[in-house]
Amino acid sequence: MWLEKLRLTYFKSYDEKAFTFGEHVNCLVGENGSGKTNLLDAIYFLTLTKSAFHNQDALGIRHSQDFFVLDGVFKDAVRNTQITCSFQRGQRKVFMADKKNYEKLSDHIGLFPLVLIAPDDTDVIREGSEERRRFFDGVLSQATPGYLSDFLHYNKILNQRNGLLKLFAERNYLDEDLLETYNEPLIILSQRIYAHRASFMDRFVPLFNKYYDFLSSGYEIVDVIYESEVASEDFPTEFRKNRSRDLHAQRTGKGVHKDEYVFEIDGVTLKKFGSQGQQKSFLIALKLAQFDLLKQEKGKTPILLLDDIFDKLDDRRIQKLIELIDTGFLGQVFITDARPERSQKILEHVKADVRFFEIEKVLTAKD
Repeated sequence: MWLEKLRLTYFKSYDEKAFTFGEHVNCLVGENGSGKTNLLDAIYFLTLTKSAFHNQDALGIRHSQDFFVLDGVFKDAVRNTQITCSFQRGQRKVFMADKKNYEKLSDHIGLFPLVLIAPDDTDVIREGSEERRRFFDGVLSQATPGYLSDFLHYNKILNQRNGLLKLFAERNYLDEDLLETYNEPLIILSQRIYAHRASFMDRFVPLFNKYYDFLSSGYEIVDVIYESEVASEDFPTEFRKNRSRDLHAQRTGKGVHKDEYVFEIDGVTLKKFGSQGQQKSFLIALKLAQFDLLKQEKGKTPILLLDDIFDKLDDRRIQKLIELIDTGFLGQVFITDARPERSQKILEHVKADVRFFEIEKVLTAKD
């Protein structure tokens, strides 16, 4: 599967622009601020129904405009599929496949698998548990049927229960029967989501170890450890026993929203003891394992977006990625680089078709 055509209208730095991409390597070159990353974000948006870099759809609209439209044609061995996304200020986002609206945006997730490697990805390692949960939830949402629906349902009920706890605190009373109407579905969904995550990790971790060895020549022992209170058979009882603490804190203290993924290297915490090079290898291995697992689970080769990768990785790790491109394993790849001569040198011996696209900065009245 690959993206053949893309048209952007009033998306971020673009007025209106159309591209026809190659099936293999597409290198987007241009000075910083020219819109290379915005183009990657448009591809991300079309596949995952949202931006990779911000949570508000309105931030995707070009300055002084009221809407944006993204239109792409994806190809595989069987057919072409036109995906269109439009968003207008004050209205709901619209997604269409071959000009037919999706009933739910979540139905689109996973149909066109994609992996992004971007500079801010180091937050997965350096920041708190929420960032790690967000990463794995994103992978699971693409890879595992039913996961996203359960995850969204869980968060909706969690927010409702937290709102009820605050209401009880404000009014200084407790309705146990009403609280139980939220307890039971949260417990059931916690156990279901835990089962999804645990099964996923059984498949993901061996792939992760394989790619870390590939990148680092196997000098260290690394691991990703999934920790969850929900694993206990006593979780339903413990959840209800935590009621007093929940009432005092005015939020739910137990459930899969408290799960943790621990990153270790040679038995110690990667965040504290891993070198910069080890952290980079760990991160790229996470992403390549994501790519491989999606490829296996979906039966489609994901699109790979590499944002500013040549600035962030050393020569050895870049060469390892080039090896994967040469084997054809990675399929369609998009690379951004502010230095065209560097990209040309790195990619000059790649066996696959390589296309270069020069992205020129569009000046506005604000500039």
